[in-house]
Amino acid sequence: MNRFNFDIQNFAEGDIVHTTEGYINCNDSTKSESYSEAEGGMSAEMKTFYDKVLIELATPALVHDQFGQKRPIPPSSGKTIEFRKFSTLKKALKAIEEGVTPNGNKLSVIPVTATVDQYGDYIEMTDMFELSSIDNVILEATRVLADQAGRTMDTVVRNVILGGSAVSYASKGGQELTSRAELDSTSLLTVKDVFKAAAQLRAQNAPTFDGSYVAIIHPYVAYDLMQEAGDQWVDIAKYANPASLLTGEIGTLGGVRFVQTSEAKIYAAEDLSKAQRNLTVSSCDSNIITIKEALDAEEAAKLEGRYIIVNKEKLKVTSAAEGEAGSAAITLEEEPSKSPAESDIIYPGEAGSEGVSVFATIFLGRDAYGTTEIEGGGIQHIVKQKGFGNDPLNQRSSVGWKGVKAAVRLAEPYMLRYESGSTFSTASLEGN
Repeated sequence: MNRFNFDIQNFAEGDIVHTTEGYINCNDSTKSESYSEAEGGMSAEMKTFYDKVLIELATPALVHDQFGQKRPIPPSSGKTIEFRKFSTLKKALKAIEEGVTPNGNKLSVIPVTATVDQYGDYIEMTDMFELSSIDNVILEATRVLADQAGRTMDTVVRNVILGGSAVSYASKGGQELTSRAELDSTSLLTVKDVFKAAAQLRAQNAPTFDGSYVAIIHPYVAYDLMQEAGDQWVDIAKYANPASLLTGEIGTLGGVRFVQTSEAKIYAAEDLSKAQRNLTVSSCDSNIITIKEALDAEEAAKLEGRYIIVNKEKLKVTSAAEGEAGSAAITLEEEPSKSPAESDIIYPGEAGSEGVSVFATIFLGRDAYGTTEIEGGGIQHIVKQKGFGNDPLNQRSSVGWKGVKAAVRLAEPYMLRYESGSTFSTASLEGN
């Protein structure tokens, strides 16, 4: 009798039919377990497919990651990975004497190390959710997690690059600025700035990517730059070889290829209280500012360690005291150079002038930094079937990922962070 509600004669000898609890050998109708606990309850073929899906879906988010020197993550090699760079040689300007062998030189290898850290997350699903869902929940969860994994790994790399020592600021009304706190929505990245950044990299003999430097730019900043550049901007549609596009590439200007991503750094500042973005000075005594608004205990605690801007001066808050309107107070690390007067506005100080958002565009030469690869253990896809672990009633399953990542700056002169405002700086933006 056919116990499985399909015609076994349609299968060849030895064919395997997967079921929810195991597999059936179509030759003798015996049932065996096909899922291995070590693999999280998935056949090898399914695991390979989902692993590949996770990596392929995560890869487009790795914009910052794509320009670094890549290093694999070998197993059983500790948590430290080493990148090696060679120092340059001085010019050999001394003429060689006839018949005399010069002293020669030696290669100087400089090791640069980075510590590998682990990241990850998972989604837990109930049996009732799986039963009522009309979608392939494993695949859909994998898509969501892959997006998260890609953005997470890319941000790890981005934050390392942002720590570089070379930084410039956009100008305002033709006047060069020297700090982030001075930037506003009119302090835009210009064509002149792009040519200047490229010149700075060339002056440092930074190697190029096939003849061009690369800039990672936010869409809002790209909008402003393309509007100003006009015909100087070369769109990717006009490339002679569009097949060689970089991930996220949108065009070229001044010998720099621009790669666009919403994950380019945004420096944004949180509101100073629950009710409003800014606060107002009531009075000031030395380094203590009394404000016209009320602060509760939670708001006061959140202000501790933050920065504020008052009278265009950026100041650090050491503590804040809760109180009713006119009695709450902010204590500053040092006394302002100009004492704030009554009704002066206090702005959030972690971003630009009056708290507007600031954007970082990163200009890069080749070999500026190094990263670990995402394949070969860099990202792993993990699926646990119902009944795995402490789940006596088969109520829970989960899909997750974990990965290890490290990045390190190898050549500071080969990278430049350019901070600017944007037409969109005054919009309500979150930092990333």
